[in-house]
Amino acid sequence: MARPIWTGVLTFGLVTLPVGLYTATEDHAVHFHQLQRGTTDRIRNKRVNERTGKEVGTDEIVKGYELDEGEYVVVEPEELEEIAPGRSKVIELAGFVDLHDVEPVHFARTYYVGPRGKEYDKVYELMRSALDRSDKAGIATLTMRGKEYLTALRAQPGVLVLHTLHWADEVRDPADVVPGLPRRAKSDSRELRTAEQLIDALTIDWDPRDYRDTYEDRVKRLVAAKHKGEEVAGEAEPPEATNVVDLMEVLSRSVEQSRSGGSGASGRGKQASRSRRGEGGGRERTARRERTARRERTADRKQAPQRKDATGPKDATRRKDATRRKDSTGPKNAKGPKGATGAKDSKGRTGATRRNDAATGRKKAQRRSRTEDPASLSKAELYERATAAGVPGRSKMTREQLVQALGRPGAAA
Repeated sequence: MARPIWTGVLTFGLVTLPVGLYTATEDHAVHFHQLQRGTTDRIRNKRVNERTGKEVGTDEIVKGYELDEGEYVVVEPEELEEIAPGRSKVIELAGFVDLHDVEPVHFARTYYVGPRGKEYDKVYELMRSALDRSDKAGIATLTMRGKEYLTALRAQPGVLVLHTLHWADEVRDPADVVPGLPRRAKSDSRELRTAEQLIDALTIDWDPRDYRDTYEDRVKRLVAAKHKGEEVAGEAEPPEATNVVDLMEVLSRSVEQSRSGGSGASGRGKQASRSRRGEGGGRERTARRERTARRERTADRKQAPQRKDATGPKDATRRKDATRRKDSTGPKNAKGPKGATGAKDSKGRTGATRRNDAATGRKKAQRRSRTEDPASLSKAELYERATAAGVPGRSKMTREQLVQALGRPGAAA
């Protein structure tokens, strides 16, 4: 069994669960050694003192932060541990977000999360099932190997997984990186509708076992062929770019080809996907479909109030006429005591309107008090405000440091 690369506790409200993190992926790429050309002599990398040229042992190496050229502040590993007491052993879930709101560009590495003891199985499975049913991810920070990470905890069939995320200021704006990004296409264009038809026609069930690293296979064949003194044929050149003038014709032919069975990579993908359906590994696919169904039910529940209120103009007119007739007759329209439903004040407001205004005023007062007191905000809210205020170094600050930074004159404006 693999050993955990990190151990600590996962906190969820008042629940504390001892857990360990395990590496979720492994590298199967072909690795080469570096040799001096014309020989079989290995090239070795050594840690060498720049001034003396002598090799230095790992136990004699410390970290140094350069303040100026040739001027360093030396920091020991123990000192780095001391500045984060306790936090390096805690994953504290600060809140939960819809999983689909987290853009894929933020994801970095993935770890499996496992309970540290059979006595914690019930708590572990309860948390996993709750996250799976809600289709949400728990957001937390984690200090590991001398670095703080933003993380997302989510559920997979049978296991919890933890994704390390890139901080907001680590993700580049695509407009600053990719030159000449095109404008969005018109939603009613024929090309767009045909492209959507092509996507529908090529839609398959996702199963990662349908795919493999073919480049690694080609590298192994190349090594084997050179060992035998044989030659390996090169791969075909990539296809030419599609002519914009012929775009509609090419899309239409692509749709017809895919509907007739297709060929090439897309055909192989569909065939491999169908071949998986009869195998015993359908548990993950079933779980994915259940999660999709739950998302659709959640979306329907969110849209139900909107559909209920979205009556036509005739119904709205009839309701308004009925209301006017009701108010124009009967004792409710008579001027009653202060606060009565039909009574109006000097500003023409009814009692119900005054109560709504009072509630709105209280909410605004609460928001103002939270704005004026950064100490009452969560770390996520503090970070959002620090980003808006342009506080430098905010991604590496603790919650207390963010409070102090936003408390400086002009910082929280």
